[in-house]
Amino acid sequence: MKQLAIHNPATGALIASVPTDNAQTVTAKALAARAAQTNWRLAPLAARKQCIVRFRAAIVDELDHLAAIMTAETGKPIRMSRNELNGLLGRIDFFLDSVERATATETVFDQDGMAEQIEHVPLGLVANISAWNYPWFVGGNVFIPALLAGNAVLYKPSEYATMTGLAIGRLLRGAGVPDQVFNVLVGGGEVGAALIEQRIDGMFFTGSHATGARIAEALGPRLVKLQLELGGKDPTYVCDDADPRLAAESLADGAMYNTGQSCCSVERIYVHEKVHDAFVDAFVETVRGFKVGDPTAEDTYIGAITRAPHLDVLDAQVADAKAKGARLLLGGHRLPGPGNWYAPTVFADVTHEMDLMREDSFGPIIGIQKVRSDDVALQLMNDTRYGLTAGVYTPDEARARALLARVNAGSVYWNCCDRVSPRLPWSGYGDSGIGLTLSTYGIQAFTRPKAWHLRRY
Repeated sequence: MKQLAIHNPATGALIASVPTDNAQTVTAKALAARAAQTNWRLAPLAARKQCIVRFRAAIVDELDHLAAIMTAETGKPIRMSRNELNGLLGRIDFFLDSVERATATETVFDQDGMAEQIEHVPLGLVANISAWNYPWFVGGNVFIPALLAGNAVLYKPSEYATMTGLAIGRLLRGAGVPDQVFNVLVGGGEVGAALIEQRIDGMFFTGSHATGARIAEALGPRLVKLQLELGGKDPTYVCDDADPRLAAESLADGAMYNTGQSCCSVERIYVHEKVHDAFVDAFVETVRGFKVGDPTAEDTYIGAITRAPHLDVLDAQVADAKAKGARLLLGGHRLPGPGNWYAPTVFADVTHEMDLMREDSFGPIIGIQKVRSDDVALQLMNDTRYGLTAGVYTPDEARARALLARVNAGSVYWNCCDRVSPRLPWSGYGDSGIGLTLSTYGIQAFTRPKAWHLRRY
């Protein structure tokens, strides 16, 4: 059987070698999952909830061990791995508290012997191709509400977060979710391609726009429900009345947290000319204070780049920005040693002629552009094919609301950034994807409405 080699991106060392799935095993798991889904759907919601309650308790019991696995295979700093797992607990609580209300049958009309109801029926067999940058968050946004709603799940973690995916499967089985109801598929693109070929009722994908477009092309003719969370090029505007140091400290964290490998990392910053220089000075000072190093160390802030090929993308964006006149203030190069390392990188005097301001960076790199007015900032913020998040820093709430109302983004922030809440839907405009997760809408996404017309005689 083919093996998947898992390497530590911080050291290059081989961590493990795991058997992969193939077209035959994927088909077998899909058939078994579909057969098992009927009994899972018919189980009382209270029983399904108890499985997730036990799953949550298992995460708490093993939190340090699970964080160490995630850090070893992704290069995420250990404290950020623990932050992710602790943050997941709140999301699980939200799903547990909200699923009954979100999926309850609704009576929308009842008069003169005629009643009308909306039932929320599970989709059936849900496929989830997940991401490596936040494997517990991104996966949990899908498989937890999907299971609670009565679906079976075929879960393919990224090959860069395989051990985490296997741990998720182990904990769910231990919590009482039947083996065939949640199946982990191990492997890379060929396993994902085999999954797409199965008879599925929903595909939930997080990853690149290019891969998402291929999935949409394959599934479109089959009319399979599709949710795609794709890339972003998330902008923030610092107004002339903002405190430049407070904004800089917040946005430096928003740009560099998780080594910039976040779907909603701040990737473009526009600063009003009145506060530009003070902001840039404070931003560079803040980033200089971020410790780069061993991801297992408690004080490390910048870890390794998870995927070695992505170093070439960062190099190309740096070279393009330099060639087109950007001013390099910090970093701009790979760091020595084994593993995949890139220096935190800050550019000023950038323009939209540069790839740095147009293409997804997904690394510890940022461009800062001076603007003369709110209108110019707004035009630049919307000058993108993406639309995941956007933010404005100003003490004036009315000004922020007026600007953010005109920005094409699924989530908007006033005086904050890089924030996700289970209570709010997570969605994007344009090439950032279609569909949504989180919120009660993100629970209902795993159901289909069934209309009931009921006449009493």
